[in-house]
Amino acid sequence: MGSRDQKRAALYEKLQQLRSITNSNAVNKTSIIVDASKYIEELKQKVERLNQETETSQSSTEQSPLPMVTVKTLEKGFLINVFSEKNCPGLLESILQAFEELGLDVLDARISCSDTFHLEAIGGEV
Repeated sequence: MGSRDQKRAALYEKLQQLRSITNSNAVNKTSIIVDASKYIEELKQKVERLNQETETSQSSTEQSPLPMVTVKTLEKGFLINVFSEKNCPGLLESILQAFEELGLDVLDARISCSDTFHLEAIGGEV
């Protein structure tokens, strides 16, 4: 009898854990298991949705590659070229902000941002 009571107590404890994990309000075993099954299905759907979102974000990253940046040191300054196959909204603003944060003084710049983005900046340190 002791072993049977221990098994029953262990099963009760496991069901209560399952009930807690799945936020179930059920009282009997069958309802707890049904709620757990529904919870598992919800988790499967969430995983599937996250996988789809990950694939979408990866494909969008592949479609808009990072800009190519080259930096050359000049006699009294620098020459920076930034090229991107796609015109990215906010890219120029980000570049200018980076120049400012780095304390770079741009003396001359040429920018083209029609279908592609190209920036050529000549300057020196402040």
